[in-house]
Amino acid sequence: MSETMRHVLLVSGGKDSTALAIYMKEHHPEIEMEYLFCDTHKELPETYEYLSRLEAFLGKPITRLLEDEQERGFDYWLDMYRGYLPSPNMRWCTRQLKIEPFEKYIGTDPVHLYIAIRADEHRDGHITSKPNVTPVYPFKEAGITREDVFRLLEESSVGIPKYYEWRSRSGCTFCFFQRGIEWVGLLERHPDKFEEAMQYEKPEEGYTWREGESLADLARPERIAQIKLEEEKRQKRAAARRRPKSLAEAFTGEMDAEEEVGCSICHL
Repeated sequence: MSETMRHVLLVSGGKDSTALAIYMKEHHPEIEMEYLFCDTHKELPETYEYLSRLEAFLGKPITRLLEDEQERGFDYWLDMYRGYLPSPNMRWCTRQLKIEPFEKYIGTDPVHLYIAIRADEHRDGHITSKPNVTPVYPFKEAGITREDVFRLLEESSVGIPKYYEWRSRSGCTFCFFQRGIEWVGLLERHPDKFEEAMQYEKPEEGYTWREGESLADLARPERIAQIKLEEEKRQKRAAARRRPKSLAEAFTGEMDAEEEVGCSICHL
């Protein structure tokens, strides 16, 4: 066990953890930070491109966990779980592809884990109960909110993740927390990723990414039209309630859509 405290920041490819990496470099350059990314090998191309931009800003590489363990990636664990797809009630993907690789990486060294929970959130986002890990919440301590996060990103050379044009969160291409319109976005922008996600499903056994609906059914033209119409109505309702008052709302639309609770390590 090392006697030196390690400082670790998990980057998901999402807005909050990226903004925290930028914030720590700008406000605490004296801290020798380790940046980690849990690579499931099922990420969006936009995510990898965004990580490269962040690396350029930081001037140092982001360590990819699981990079040399591809045989222990998603497909390996899907076999271990006998084809049972992960779901909101059975998030084995988070445990096997995110938390355990992180815990293995840090071992028993004393670690300060920097977590990008904002001052306007009511959760802790702590992902491990290991006694050698101490959570640190710079955004909470500094009173940084969602609007501040977008400002940090815009004022840096990193910018906003491109997937926000059609998606509300980072995570695997087949994340089961995606809304219908986000699945449509995946189909239209990355049809190969949609096809891959569809191949994992076993509708006859009840194994689908969306409860009660297979991706083959979602991909029908009439269903896509219905989803787009429902999304258009949702956006109109949101606009009727209030006009965007901030950069954050203007960029991602109705705030409530993105603030749905997902897996902490993926959601940041």
